[in-house]
Amino acid sequence: MQRIKKVFTLIHIGLWILFSLLIALQLSQDTVYWFRLTVAVVLTALYVFYSHFYLLTHYSGKKKKGAYLLRLAGIILSGPILYMLLHYKGLDAFDLLYYFVSLFSITIPFIFLSWLARVTENLVLNTIRKEQLEKQAVQAELYYLKSQINPHFLFNTLNNIHTLVYKQAASAPEAVLRLSSLMRYMIYESNAPTVPLSREMNYLQDYVSLQQLRYKKAPVVDLKMEGDIESSHIAPLLFVHLLENAYKHSPARLEPGDIKVSVLIKENTLTFSIQNPIEKNRGNKLEEPGGIGLPNVQKRLALLYPDQHTLDIDNSGEMFSVILKIQGLQTQVHEREAHLLYN
Repeated sequence: MQRIKKVFTLIHIGLWILFSLLIALQLSQDTVYWFRLTVAVVLTALYVFYSHFYLLTHYSGKKKKGAYLLRLAGIILSGPILYMLLHYKGLDAFDLLYYFVSLFSITIPFIFLSWLARVTENLVLNTIRKEQLEKQAVQAELYYLKSQINPHFLFNTLNNIHTLVYKQAASAPEAVLRLSSLMRYMIYESNAPTVPLSREMNYLQDYVSLQQLRYKKAPVVDLKMEGDIESSHIAPLLFVHLLENAYKHSPARLEPGDIKVSVLIKENTLTFSIQNPIEKNRGNKLEEPGGIGLPNVQKRLALLYPDQHTLDIDNSGEMFSVILKIQGLQTQVHEREAHLLYN
């Protein structure tokens, strides 16, 4: 906000310099006393403009309307007097005609211009404040949505790791490291507007590995990645809710590769697809009360990638699939937000 106010100050200075030069250029061709007349016109204009500008700033509102009108009348009446004092160096040569000429040629126009300037600045500042408040609201909502990772997963993982440690299983240290990596990413790295897609996929792999502790068979998730994963960026924690939803609504007993996850980068477009079988006794109900999977993803996509994504959901009764496409993947979220704020 201070930056915008400095810009307005520079605009004021520049316009007054230009106005002074134009007045001096015009009067120097018509009168011998052009310099004194220029000073009189410019100083009177400054007095009228900023006196009224101050009134509009500090005497706005219905309760101060009387004080505003009284002071405005004083400015209007005193403006021509100041001009005549500066021009004629006194009131000896006071002429009512010159008084009204200066009133209508200097005082009234600059009263109007100061009102126009105040209204314009208020409009710009209020628009910027509104955009900043909207941005803060969006960031708060994104933070809330991003924080909605199911705590039951963490508790279950800790219980599974406890079992591995109790049995002195060789996989226990690796499970602890994966959980540590997952928590570090959730708490620290995911605070950025975007993260490398490769890091997001490492997070998903850690998540899958820890979920796999529940299953004795070969990996139940078939995760495939194709394309330029390393150089692409994505909003963090965007896919985990879809994966969590797949685990949540799949049968308790999963066969190897029952949950299929695919990530494809092609022509600057990311395609994320996930498919899982549906537990029979759940019927078609894919969101329990308090479920956060799909609604969470839909809200975040609407905030982060408006008009830049498609989300297709298909429920056949036996299989549930989600296909997410995000175009223009190289455009980072914080760059778009800055563009909206200052343009």
